[in-house]
Amino acid sequence: MNTRTFAMIFGIVFLIVGCAGFLTDVTLMGPHTHPDVKILSFFGYELGLFPVNILHNIVHLLFGVWGLLASRSLGGARLYFRSVAIIYIVLTVMGLVPGLNTTFGLIPLFGHDVWLHAVLALGGVYFGWINRDVAVSSHS
Repeated sequence: MNTRTFAMIFGIVFLIVGCAGFLTDVTLMGPHTHPDVKILSFFGYELGLFPVNILHNIVHLLFGVWGLLASRSLGGARLYFRSVAIIYIVLTVMGLVPGLNTTFGLIPLFGHDVWLHAVLALGGVYFGWINRDVAVSSHS
């Protein structure tokens, strides 16, 4: 599996998820179930499962752009995935800790976000450290 290709795929998926978070047809504006979330702009459950708000959507968009830019080189893609691994491990742990599972009221990290962040962290570990792509130099 090509690390650069997966950085591009991660980037595209993050961009789609970030944009979808602003669409009311994709993000169900169900009951606000966590009293510690203070930023309620665009708050809802993406696909009815994953709690998001405007800041969460912006973070997804930033990770998407970063993934696309990182996919331009093997070193950039590895750095991206290593960063994804570390950041999403931290977010997974934060999602399990009361008080931190809303990033101090700013971004919801609870519910289904916890396992999703753990899966993203595992992908980051694999493509950042385990997968062994070889940099190919092109001679034109």
